[in-house]
Amino acid sequence: MTTAAPFVKTPGWLDWYSGPSKPRFVLPAGSVDAHCHVFGPGAEFPFAPERKYTPCDAGKAQLFALRDHLGFARNVVVQATCHGADNRALVDALVHSKGMARGVATVRRSITDRELQDLHAAGVRGVRFNFVKRLVDFTPRDELMEIAARIAPLGWHVVIYFEAVDLPELWDFFTALPSTVVVDHMGRPDVSLPVDGPQFELFVKLMREHPNVWSKVSCPERLSVTGPKALPGQTSGEQPAYRDVVPFARRIVESFPDRVLWGTDWPHPNLKDHMPDDGLLVDFIPHIAVTAELQRRLLVDNPMRLYWPERSA
Repeated sequence: MTTAAPFVKTPGWLDWYSGPSKPRFVLPAGSVDAHCHVFGPGAEFPFAPERKYTPCDAGKAQLFALRDHLGFARNVVVQATCHGADNRALVDALVHSKGMARGVATVRRSITDRELQDLHAAGVRGVRFNFVKRLVDFTPRDELMEIAARIAPLGWHVVIYFEAVDLPELWDFFTALPSTVVVDHMGRPDVSLPVDGPQFELFVKLMREHPNVWSKVSCPERLSVTGPKALPGQTSGEQPAYRDVVPFARRIVESFPDRVLWGTDWPHPNLKDHMPDDGLLVDFIPHIAVTAELQRRLLVDNPMRLYWPERSA
């Protein structure tokens, strides 16, 4: 077992919410939390030297306990930027999930074909390209395109994380990717702008004109400007959390019902304002997917088709 020197969390770091409530919303059987992470534990899986932040520990045991508490059946674990391209913590979680988790890795150009095959055997089904400048250093586009070409024969997809203001600059690169492309968190729109305004319309156009593009309608706690927050005493069944995000997510769910995913984003890295109660966060779902059919597609059918195609009807 690898051990590391003790690490010190980034000042002001918000730890994940302890003792989340039980959601009022009962998830459909077989639901998938399609976006979550593991951090370390740092003593076993050291954080990357080039990281932009140092988090708290948030390991597989806590993740799987939350899965069961909220009512999910499966997880898709996305490599956290604090681990760089060292996917050992991710692979460890997948291996211990007994087939109930898939993964999205971060890889470099130097990765060997054998290493890609090993990741696939562990349950990895995609790679993530991060364009959020405050989180990662720049990677040349030709390197990313080379990686995208190398993973295509494995049937993997590319997850992209960017901010809405950068979409015009990134458009040509995104639309040239040869695989299924999954956008994290609707491309981080500014929800203080109109849902039918030019910024969000450009993202809708990306999905409308490119049927290989999917979107996660997740992370309202990151996008919301006016709340209310997913915290006890601030929401109710009639007054959902993050109401300003609802029109954006609902538009994507209803426009592209077969290309949307949802995830908790546990343990919610780099939140500055508050740490949501994950039970109340789940209660956001029926406000953006308002029928049982849309809920089943969002939470079961779509993630199963993408991550467990061998088990998808």
